[in-house]
Amino acid sequence: MNIERRSIEFVPDEERHGSVKSLFTIWFSANMQISTAINGALGIVLGLNLFWTFVALIIGNLIGGIFMASHSAQGPHIGIPQMISSRAQFGVKGAVFPIFIVFASYILFTGANALVVKDSIQAAVPMSDNWAFIVFGVLTLIVSFLGYDFIHKIGKFLTVLSSIIFLIATILVFQLDFPAGSWSSNEGFHFATFMLVISFAASWELGFGPYVADYSRYLPCSTPTSKTFLYSYAGNVLGATWMMLLGALLAAGIPNFTNTISSSIAKMFGPYAGFAYLTIFLGILLLNTLNLYSAYISWVTVVSYKSTGISPKFKFGVMLGCIVLATAIAIGTKENFDAYFADLMVGQMYVLLPWTAINLVDFYLIRKGQYSVPDIYDDKGIYGKYNWTSLTCYLVSVIVAVPFMGFSFYEGPILKALGGADITWAIGLAVPALLYYLLMRNKVNVTTTRQVEEEEEMSIPIAKE
Repeated sequence: MNIERRSIEFVPDEERHGSVKSLFTIWFSANMQISTAINGALGIVLGLNLFWTFVALIIGNLIGGIFMASHSAQGPHIGIPQMISSRAQFGVKGAVFPIFIVFASYILFTGANALVVKDSIQAAVPMSDNWAFIVFGVLTLIVSFLGYDFIHKIGKFLTVLSSIIFLIATILVFQLDFPAGSWSSNEGFHFATFMLVISFAASWELGFGPYVADYSRYLPCSTPTSKTFLYSYAGNVLGATWMMLLGALLAAGIPNFTNTISSSIAKMFGPYAGFAYLTIFLGILLLNTLNLYSAYISWVTVVSYKSTGISPKFKFGVMLGCIVLATAIAIGTKENFDAYFADLMVGQMYVLLPWTAINLVDFYLIRKGQYSVPDIYDDKGIYGKYNWTSLTCYLVSVIVAVPFMGFSFYEGPILKALGGADITWAIGLAVPALLYYLLMRNKVNVTTTRQVEEEEEMSIPIAKE
């Protein structure tokens, strides 16, 4: 079995391969697992009925998926990992700031996934929680080390397996008894909670943004942007929405569902519970692999400015360090998982939204897809060491959003004034997008013109539509 040899460097045309359809299977399968279901269950846990939970989840996924798929479309076009392209917006060294935040998010989610899947591991082989975390970490490390092509193969397999198992679960869930008024549009509505659930769903979609292009960067550069977008959007939104709605149904029909997620689903299958446990485990393993693989790429981006390959020994060492850290987080938070997971979902949204806005405005509205790949690896190139304008836009956007924020340990004054309605996602997108566009449009237009002229003279290609 071949081990991927590339990491943060550009993928040349002769190594491009695969079908754009693989983007549907990788993102559909990545969502067909119980972490996604937990997100859907939160609406019920927080007091909405099924009708309003469904509406909020659908709206959040439809909105968030747009931004996720827009990032995915950059992969074949530029041929480099998602976060390293941030050097074009923040500067070669300035990009370390948002990249490190994203790296931390990957590690936290890797720990959260271990907490979610431990029941499935313990159902197969009785062991302590801590040993379940370690076993899961080792398997995640192995798959992540094998890399891009192997991850896509697992995605294709799990698309079929997960669809079968969770289709059966979806049919079986309607045999449960739901509380009176669950489907009434006249009951069970709380505006603040409704907006929070929209935020949870949108945050889930947006959480894939910082690494979605990592899994499309090997596609041929001739791949149409529209197809990259559509296959990524369809796979992610369909998979996430399905599992979130199923999670809401399970939470409404099974008391304390979030405390016994894996076993609650598996018990529905009676004597065939083993197949359900296996599917649950493999689904979380794939999602965890995506997190660890991209955490590795992000860390290498932070510590290296080279455009050359990384040795397998170094790659393994970085991945091992990441999984050890994530496992330690799982062990440390296992007693307070619900609050940890909810804070993690909203927290990642607050810090990722400004990056998403800046990255997409830069790619689609300002530079319009024109990037110099060699200069992304050169702190003396056209992108410079630091882009203080971008960094200021990012920090100002986070500061502006603070009064709108809500955690288990903090509620902003504007959030309180709005009765707990979380609209931070709208603020977090609008403010940095507007600031960055107004401050950078003239600067970048001049730079792009000079860039094209200089690179034509030097015969260095740039990525174009």
